[in-house]
Amino acid sequence: MLLFLTRVLLWIPIFIFHPTFFKGKKNMPKGKAILCCNHRSNWDIALFHLFYTVKIEILAKKELFKNKLFGAMLKSYGGIPIDRDANDLHAIKVCMKILKDGKKLFIFPEGTRLKNEEEIMGEIKSGLALIAIKTKTPIVPIWVKRKPKIFRKSVYLIGKPFELSEFYDTKLDEEALQKANQIVCEKMLELRESGLKK
Repeated sequence: MLLFLTRVLLWIPIFIFHPTFFKGKKNMPKGKAILCCNHRSNWDIALFHLFYTVKIEILAKKELFKNKLFGAMLKSYGGIPIDRDANDLHAIKVCMKILKDGKKLFIFPEGTRLKNEEEIMGEIKSGLALIAIKTKTPIVPIWVKRKPKIFRKSVYLIGKPFELSEFYDTKLDEEALQKANQIVCEKMLELRESGLKK
């Protein structure tokens, strides 16, 4: 109910300040999926959540939940706190349960915002690959073409889902996870390149 009211009340005013569009909606699969998006701004997830109606759960740094009011609101929107400075097994188990229940999970694979606009992409963390492999879940790459700014159009590119199936039912050591991370990075950059050509 809260999500619906927020969309009704905020959709028009925020769209005026942050016009937001999506390309490749047909690529979004039904059922479980990990939505894997680059991260430039705190607006990245807010705009996606407000203007794209697919129901998602969101993996977010635990610091965002320190404020009780904001933390409660974030949880009502599907926020899952994770400790980025430790191997947060509890958060990983929660994510796996969400996917096993057939839901969609939104993750920033870099783990933090990329503040230097000259950089294309930061280091991919292994959590996404681990969760995707263990739950045998397709990954949907999403690319925000540029950092959202007032009165500037924001475009989200939604790529075709892919799976890390070559790693299913295999030993997941550090080397295997690094190879999986590289595949995720390559898929993200391929999506970016396709967007630059349009």
